[in-house]
Amino acid sequence: MTGIKIISTGSCLPRRVVTNDDMAALVETSDQWITQRTGIRRRRFAAPEEDTVSLALGAARAALESGGVPPEKIGAVLVATFTPSTLVPNTACLLQQQLGLPQDVTALDLNSACSGFLYGLRVARGLLCQEPDRYVLVVGSEVLSRVVDFTDRGTCVLFGDGAGAAVVAAAPEAPFVWTAGARGDAQALRCAGITGSGGPLSPVVQMDGREVFRFAVDTVPRAIRRVTEEAGISGSQVDWYLCHQANARIIAHVAKTLAQPEEKFFMNLSEYGNTSAASIPIALDEMNRGGLLRRGQKLVLAGFGGGLTWGAALMEW
Repeated sequence: MTGIKIISTGSCLPRRVVTNDDMAALVETSDQWITQRTGIRRRRFAAPEEDTVSLALGAARAALESGGVPPEKIGAVLVATFTPSTLVPNTACLLQQQLGLPQDVTALDLNSACSGFLYGLRVARGLLCQEPDRYVLVVGSEVLSRVVDFTDRGTCVLFGDGAGAAVVAAAPEAPFVWTAGARGDAQALRCAGITGSGGPLSPVVQMDGREVFRFAVDTVPRAIRRVTEEAGISGSQVDWYLCHQANARIIAHVAKTLAQPEEKFFMNLSEYGNTSAASIPIALDEMNRGGLLRRGQKLVLAGFGGGLTWGAALMEW
């Protein structure tokens, strides 16, 4: 069974930093209120000239350059996003053109909200089974600041913009165990599209925070246990757990449920907020650049998102 390995990573974040105090000037909230409930202190918001494509492009270029991977060796480009700059052409096609990738690449956008990068890794593995001599570029890119309601303090303080990318290669001997699922729910977490029925559309994120919290603390530990059990290892043998960066309380709850030390759960959400499909690849790149990741380490990536969806992957760095 063919496994995969991440060869290199990259990220791209907007220049504009928005603090909790900045948010308090927009909506009734405070730095203390946000920090205590979420762990978030700052986030990045895209400038008018920045969008999902430009952020994805910056992250992808960084990943290709750091891995020394020439564009002609890319066999597929996958972009996880629910905030594309355009529906057609999709973000992956625009990346193909701007990166100078071959025209025979698979160029596909994935929308599983915050679980999107995990789904991208699974699709990458399937593609690499067909073309093991090429690489797959997996990107998560979001501009959430353009789909939040700045009058709703329960949601607008949570989200940030950014992009992360990984170059993925086939690795026949490497472990790759993956699980995912969906619990269809149009109310707990939603963002309306361009078509629909039953009344006016609201193209902003709407969320039942308590329901999403309950969903996350139920599904994420269960998914992590499933991949570790299938891999035949204990939780203590995992070097790093990297959860979707949504809320520090959720991650702490996952660590407690699994009886694993919080120190093994990397977190950077205090600086970037919830960047949806971009959160795991941004964190991976930060860990990689910071020297935290070493070849041979076992990683578990896990997340949840709108849909509702969830997923987890066990792999070796």
